[in-house]
Amino acid sequence: MIEWGVDTHFLAHTINMVDDKKDFVSQLQGRTKQFVLRSIRVFKALPPTEEARIVGKQFLRSASSVGANYRAVCRARSQNEFFAKMSITVEEADESLFWMEIMSEAGILPSEKLKALMEEAEELIKILSKARKNAR
Repeated sequence: MIEWGVDTHFLAHTINMVDDKKDFVSQLQGRTKQFVLRSIRVFKALPPTEEARIVGKQFLRSASSVGANYRAVCRARSQNEFFAKMSITVEEADESLFWMEIMSEAGILPSEKLKALMEEAEELIKILSKARKNAR
């Protein structure tokens, strides 16, 4: 419908798209933050062995970077900065998944304790990779 020379249907659609994007960004911020918090709980559950300490610290560094770097993505000042920070976020999520695989395969933690968080890491990698691809 066009009123006063303005296509109100298009305008409403555009406003909805902006709201949808804000909701998506907000939900993903929450999801990456929860990923970090869940990762901290996994770290706290590690046995007191040297290999668990070494692998656990690597895991916690990469997992905590997912949330922090996605937050930086949301404040990017340019398309290039967005792409660069999103790339780092994807890499850190993938590295977190790697360290969880190592913890499982080395018998540091049973795979069933890591399964849900590993699935979340895989989903985040897919979502973040798609967002990065769409940015180019």
